[in-house]
Amino acid sequence: MNAAPFVCPVCNHNGSTPVFQCKDHFITGEKFPILKCNGCGFHFTGNLPALNDLGRYYKSDDYISHSDTRQGMVNRVYHLVREYMLARKLKIVKKYAGKEKGNLLDIGAGTGYFLSYARQKGWTVSGTEKDPDARNVAFEKWGIKILPDNELFHPSGDLFDAITLWHVMEHLPDLDAHWKCISSKLTPDGALIIALPNHESSDAKHYGSFWAAWDVPRHLWHFSPAQVRQLAGKHRFRIEAMHPMPFDAFYISMMSEKYRNSSFPLLKGLITGKISWLISLFSTAKCSSVIYVLRKNSE
Repeated sequence: MNAAPFVCPVCNHNGSTPVFQCKDHFITGEKFPILKCNGCGFHFTGNLPALNDLGRYYKSDDYISHSDTRQGMVNRVYHLVREYMLARKLKIVKKYAGKEKGNLLDIGAGTGYFLSYARQKGWTVSGTEKDPDARNVAFEKWGIKILPDNELFHPSGDLFDAITLWHVMEHLPDLDAHWKCISSKLTPDGALIIALPNHESSDAKHYGSFWAAWDVPRHLWHFSPAQVRQLAGKHRFRIEAMHPMPFDAFYISMMSEKYRNSSFPLLKGLITGKISWLISLFSTAKCSSVIYVLRKNSE
């Protein structure tokens, strides 16, 4: 287990307080503590396995973004929603990149759905992904060669009009290194677009330790809008816009009900998800997942 002393990547404070224990519902059944930074309130997963051991926590047919499985009602719903969200994501990329076509880098590209869609619409696409099985699916399904994640840090000279991380930053061990690398690869007026679960959402408050988006130990970090703003400022970025991911509340609520062994988990999840969605209509900062559009600060 990782026994290194904690230093908050947001505020550099080195003290933390336990919040509660969460269970890995996908593979091991192990429990991991959720801890809170005493300085800024940033949440993170404690007692993490060694980095070279984290890969085994992704090896499950239930881990939808990597396995591409359609088994089960919840996963079928996920795929239906994904088709709609591909167009919405690219619409956001076009709006904030300021162009209909350009150079796009997707970090943590999974099985390549978004890259394939963007390429069909005329974008020049590149991607990185840690999981070799997901990279293989992307190549076999779309003919897209996604690079291993460590290739991101190799100097290439390429600059991108948009860099996207769709539910990826919460998985990255070294946040500072990734922010610095992203900054070096983004054009001066390019858009950095990050989607993250929001532990300040109403569904997160409702489910507590059963909230599916804790997803320990795969999710190392747990963000709220305030901490994204602070982390961005640390790396000389600013939040230009925030957009809701409206369907995440439904999917996450259904999964959370399943984790609670509820009767009628789909129905109960839909009800809780709808309540969360309605609340988010009045405040994006209360949405289950938030898309952040970030821009480099002018020097």
